[in-house]
Amino acid sequence: MKKLIALVLFACVCGGVVLAGPPQPSNDLTAVNAIKQLEQEMGDAMVRVDIDKLNQIYADDFATVGASGKIITKKDLLRDFASLHDKLESFENGPMEVQVFGDVAVAYGSVTEKRMRDGKDTSGEFVWMDLLEKRDGKWLVVRSAGARVKNEVVATGAKAIRGHVEFPGLRP
Repeated sequence: MKKLIALVLFACVCGGVVLAGPPQPSNDLTAVNAIKQLEQEMGDAMVRVDIDKLNQIYADDFATVGASGKIITKKDLLRDFASLHDKLESFENGPMEVQVFGDVAVAYGSVTEKRMRDGKDTSGEFVWMDLLEKRDGKWLVVRSAGARVKNEVVATGAKAIRGHVEFPGLRP
């Protein structure tokens, strides 16, 4: 009898896991709008070189991979902005999408930037994606990725697409 009860409980647990499926994004417009506002504030803080504001936006364990393949931490990012090694002069966000999954969210979009890095103009159009986590009631950027968008027509089979994504280090 105990084996039968254990088998039934096991079947119920397994069935519940299978039926639950992957998490579905929330329709919480308050969270979506708060994250979109945070993304705008991030760009504004970069232009103003507001290190205190950037420190509040990025999580202490923030990390991303730079164009060279090097891991960039929050400390690295703040140092680069403070030293003007990386200077965002202006930016304009394009369309932005946000999906919220409880206390985790993904924001992605495009941006046109006027930027100087090590005295070189690195301006252009980019696509980006940020992973955010709500900690102590506040959304923080924990991971980020971005890529330059090339403005040329690229043939892909019988189809041509404009504005393909260029990944650093990869050649067509």
